[in-house]
Amino acid sequence: MNPAIKLLLVFLIAFEISFITNITLNVVIIVACLAYLIWKRVNIKTVATFCLIALLPALGIFFSQFYYGDGLIMGTALFTRLYAYVLLGLSFSLTTYMVDLANSLEQNAHVPAKFVYGVLAAINLVPRLQYEIKVIRANGNMRGKVLHPWMPTLYFKALIIAIGWSNDLAQAMESQGFVENQPRTFFKISKIHPKDWIILLATLIIVQLIIFIH
Repeated sequence: MNPAIKLLLVFLIAFEISFITNITLNVVIIVACLAYLIWKRVNIKTVATFCLIALLPALGIFFSQFYYGDGLIMGTALFTRLYAYVLLGLSFSLTTYMVDLANSLEQNAHVPAKFVYGVLAAINLVPRLQYEIKVIRANGNMRGKVLHPWMPTLYFKALIIAIGWSNDLAQAMESQGFVENQPRTFFKISKIHPKDWIILLATLIIVQLIIFIH
């Protein structure tokens, strides 16, 4: 499925369940997302980890509604809604290659190239920052100075490295002839196929039917 259409579908479903209290729809979304993740052979441990992280706030919402709010039904609705959000996000992020998403947003959604490549660079910067933090801590240990995770010095040094890396990236793009709003070729062409629109419309119709029935 085209990444831009997939993103639109996830956004529309998440937006709609934000304004309705429908436990059945939330449960259907949760089950459908889990089935989709299994079909895509996503690492189940990753899914379970995110679900466990969401358990504490989900239980907090449930019990606050159960004891001090609108009762069991509202608590269950908000509990399942939170997990619907989590699994919708996982269904998109764990099955979508970020480079393909960037290509689709630029070519199909006509998002400005500077924004697309800026987001892509930021995503790629995260593992680089993690590596640099490990290197800085290792260098500190070699000099007999322990840099703890809560020390600002550690992140200040990493931030300086990140700024230097971003400047190098900007210069590399300019040297390769990157100019905003100018015709350019693409290494990989992103297309929206008719089946993408069919999946989008069919899913939204099913959602509306569940809302209407329940």
